[in-house]
Amino acid sequence: MSQYGITWTFEKSALTGQFITGDWWVIGPVKIIRITPAPGPVSPEDTVQIRKDQWGDTSLKNDNRMRNGSMIILRAGNKQGYDSRSQGYDAASGIDLPLELKPGISLVSTISNDTLPVDNFCAKLMWGRETKEQTVLKAAAVLTCLPEVPPGDAFRPPYAGTNKPVYRSRDIKWDLLCNLKPVGDIPSWEEFERYFQRPWLDHIPSWIQRGLSPNENQAAYGRERSRLVSIASLMVLLDVPLEQKSKLIIELIQHGLDLSGLAKVGGNWNHGGGHGSGRKWTILFASLMLDDPDIAVLPESAVFQEDAQTYYGKGWFGQDVLWQMIIHHGQRSPYEEKHPDQWEKWDRTSEGYRVCCNAVAWTGTALAARYMKAIKLWGHDAYFDYIDRWMQEDDSYAEARGSYPRPEWETKTRDPFVTEMWKAYRANAPDQPISGNNMKWIWEGDQGKWVSNPR
Repeated sequence: MSQYGITWTFEKSALTGQFITGDWWVIGPVKIIRITPAPGPVSPEDTVQIRKDQWGDTSLKNDNRMRNGSMIILRAGNKQGYDSRSQGYDAASGIDLPLELKPGISLVSTISNDTLPVDNFCAKLMWGRETKEQTVLKAAAVLTCLPEVPPGDAFRPPYAGTNKPVYRSRDIKWDLLCNLKPVGDIPSWEEFERYFQRPWLDHIPSWIQRGLSPNENQAAYGRERSRLVSIASLMVLLDVPLEQKSKLIIELIQHGLDLSGLAKVGGNWNHGGGHGSGRKWTILFASLMLDDPDIAVLPESAVFQEDAQTYYGKGWFGQDVLWQMIIHHGQRSPYEEKHPDQWEKWDRTSEGYRVCCNAVAWTGTALAARYMKAIKLWGHDAYFDYIDRWMQEDDSYAEARGSYPRPEWETKTRDPFVTEMWKAYRANAPDQPISGNNMKWIWEGDQGKWVSNPR
């Protein structure tokens, strides 16, 4: 059985099939005797040129112990068994062949890249110096072992954990999607279907995940993951024939099911300046579209970057909804309350990340959530108010800013389609209840926690 260049060979014939996403299932237990390309070591002479980032950091090194590894992901965590060149490699986290694959278990297999850097997955959306990416994995595929044949319209269950709920496309609530008249240039449907066609690996809750993002499956950086989700979430709200957008809708739901499954086994996305963006909305989208609240019922450990980075407070020029960077080379502190004359090095760095990497990618998601009346379900009002602050065209704070002008990127996003949709539709977004459950993420010693943060 083959997919995306990966082949699983069974000891004997087995009953197999495909979910509506194209991913494979097999009725088990079954014994896998071979995986191609073969997992294992390579020659010590097999090295790549590794580039450090602007901070002098890299999560990669030359290490010949493992390529093309596979994993069974029972818990999210920093260990991985795919490729020994990436930080967190742990031989025990990989699988040994032959493998007895039992029902209720998903196998994630990968292909490693031979050279670095490689083409950025979404290179068409990138600027010159970011059309290449340094990630050691090329492709990944998921094989799910089930006890019985699933319905023909079944989604693939989440690849993480042992809970394998079966959801069906027959249960999609298509009427939840409003029909907005397209504005601006609509991105290519085929291009965006390809962006969400394959599983996105996301079980390593730190910046290390970037170097382990298969470049034929997914974007590596959170900003671009969020951009793809923002654009796609607005595309499926457009007034176009359902058959034109149904495939992308199904892919977004599948993406949300995977992230929900990850969150329920320890996944969290609260790290770095822009690494953790873009995960929360597809979970809520899947919950709404399949009319199953349990998809969006997540443990307290599932912290999302959009929530942890936004809060209510008194800013230096009068703004009352603020942004903070939580962690970057250590714990970071709020800074927007201080006048720029008092900013220290990391305050200026935080401001750089605020402008380059977050709201510019979040805006489409916030607009889509508004039109699907999901503000209360989201449960963190500061996120929506912060996007309104970012996109507000009239600068009512201009005088208070004094000699510190408004950043040029404010009022815009990285994606013209999203910017035009916001300008056309934000004013008429439907009224709806807010969550009222507003919290702020703070550090207390070595641990972070939520505290009350009234609007």
